[in-house]
Amino acid sequence: MVTTDNASLTFQAPGTAPLRPYDPTYDPLRHPTPGHGCDYAATYWVATAGEPPADDGPVSQDIDVDVVIIGAGLTGLSTAIFLAKEYGIRATVLEANRVGWGCSMRNGGQAQCNPGQLKRSEWIDRYGLEMALRLHAECREGMETFKGLIEGIECEPQHSGHLLIAHHEKALPELEQEAELLRKVFDYQVQLLDAEAVKRDWVGDQEAAGAMREPEGIGIHPGKLAFGYLEKARSLGARVHPLSPVEGWTTQGDVHHLKTPGGVVKARAVAIATGGYTSPSLHDYIRSRLLPILSNTFVTRPLSQEEIEACGFRSHGIITDTRILRNYYRLLPDRRLQFGSRSAITGRDAPSQRHEDKLVEGMLRKFPALEGVRLDYSWWGWVDVSHDMMPRVHRPDPQQCVFYALGYGGNGVMYSAQAGKRMAQWIAGDAQYVDLPIYASQLPFPNVQGLFETRALAPFQRLGQRCLYHWYHCKDDVL
Repeated sequence: MVTTDNASLTFQAPGTAPLRPYDPTYDPLRHPTPGHGCDYAATYWVATAGEPPADDGPVSQDIDVDVVIIGAGLTGLSTAIFLAKEYGIRATVLEANRVGWGCSMRNGGQAQCNPGQLKRSEWIDRYGLEMALRLHAECREGMETFKGLIEGIECEPQHSGHLLIAHHEKALPELEQEAELLRKVFDYQVQLLDAEAVKRDWVGDQEAAGAMREPEGIGIHPGKLAFGYLEKARSLGARVHPLSPVEGWTTQGDVHHLKTPGGVVKARAVAIATGGYTSPSLHDYIRSRLLPILSNTFVTRPLSQEEIEACGFRSHGIITDTRILRNYYRLLPDRRLQFGSRSAITGRDAPSQRHEDKLVEGMLRKFPALEGVRLDYSWWGWVDVSHDMMPRVHRPDPQQCVFYALGYGGNGVMYSAQAGKRMAQWIAGDAQYVDLPIYASQLPFPNVQGLFETRALAPFQRLGQRCLYHWYHCKDDVL
């Protein structure tokens, strides 16, 4: 258990300025680091979050600390918060670019009651009923952790539950089965709505053949949330150093030496919280264990009252549909529509206009009244997907104080809070929950039809992803 304070620097710089512009073609599988001092992507969240709070500036000399967290996004900052609040451990957080620069500032702001991409029925198939019930309880606890963590942060929370839209009649039977399972087995009181009820009471999505509404679901402003976490972490004594990428990592005995451009940081414990911007070369524990995929999002100009009525928006709640390559959207507090889905395969292809065009087509299938609406913001970002679609908060080697929380698959807004809490417990030597599968095992390597896992498959991930995307598009909208 680590107990002493760190000896980090005392320099403070309000929202340390970037060194270089954002690179829209960045690809975590092709770049050795996620950059050094790059500016934010031009997202709606960055533009409307306000002035970045003070941070501790980049590392500028060799320092000796107890705990280092790599990544100043929602997971890294929540870990620092729980370490300080629950255990009196004041961590040092290293960020390659700016605070919240990666997944935390590019997501859709949907806090859903799910830690990964699998449904509860799939949990039962994989883990058995007893473990699935325990995972559900952990997920519900995670939602309460998130609610408690955002209390007092002005992140525009919208407590409206989550609406899962059946995008076609063929999706209804499976949705109905899942709803019955949730109610009867998990005692999770979801509602099944027919198409008329969806359009009358919730949203005029023209594709909606029905929907399942779950009671848990919160829409938030990710930029304001990240800045709020930063302020909370620093108020508790954590040090947050932007513009400080880890460019080398060696271990001597029980001390980790992390090389940054400004100096070497020596630490007894290291927590990795780098999400979809995890460099494969950061550490062998995580090499080839994630598949980063791109998600595109746009935000329209403010809609008129006539347009809102034509689209049938009765709620500001978070909404997704049942596509495998799901669409996610909501009406923001300032009357803009935020709309997103999966995108390009590679970073080099990400800026292509066709990806935005395809996303607009998806919006118009649902809301034809918005033909020609202006897009004020459009961006993309990397999502960390594990090879079995479930996250991990784990200590890979009991002989090394190295931990990671990764693999949310797009559901990290809520679960990053619980992951931060659990990783703080790991670091402090207070873990009581490690028999759950998302904590008891490592992120897996790629596998062949679930038969065996191997790192040798990693170079072929993008080829497999391209083939799967073609099949998914066909299955979602043609078959």
